[in-house]
Amino acid sequence: METKVISTGIRYTSIPESYVRPEAERPKLSEVQDCDDVPVIDLSLDDRYSTVQQIGEACETYGFFQVINHGVSVERVENMLQVAGEFFRLPVEEKMKLYSDDPSKTMRLSTSFNVKKEKVHNWRDYLRLHCYPLDLYVPEWPSNPSSFK
Repeated sequence: METKVISTGIRYTSIPESYVRPEAERPKLSEVQDCDDVPVIDLSLDDRYSTVQQIGEACETYGFFQVINHGVSVERVENMLQVAGEFFRLPVEEKMKLYSDDPSKTMRLSTSFNVKKEKVHNWRDYLRLHCYPLDLYVPEWPSNPSSFK
């Protein structure tokens, strides 16, 4: 049986072929530029319109950003990391009960976004969960986006 996830507990001595990108598709480190000015988005600001604009600009210009003052406590993050660690330390047979290569599933364990279509997989396993916390606070959004201004 072919291993569908990499978090099996097997100590690899070489990278499985399905995870090796052709040399032409690998990043060229000589062309990578340092980024000393990663966009920082402060979610505690009252000006939602400006925050949305900053996020859009960061995505268009950089493709990513850092969020500060998001309201998620250090304790909650630590608890999430603990639970994730517990899951990934489970025996592979237990984890595989949640395995799926169907990208439309809202809860699944997989190693890549679309195993069936990818030529090369990413070197990681992930557990995808689409759910909201029970105590999620969702502020009212204006029905007219122009009122952000």
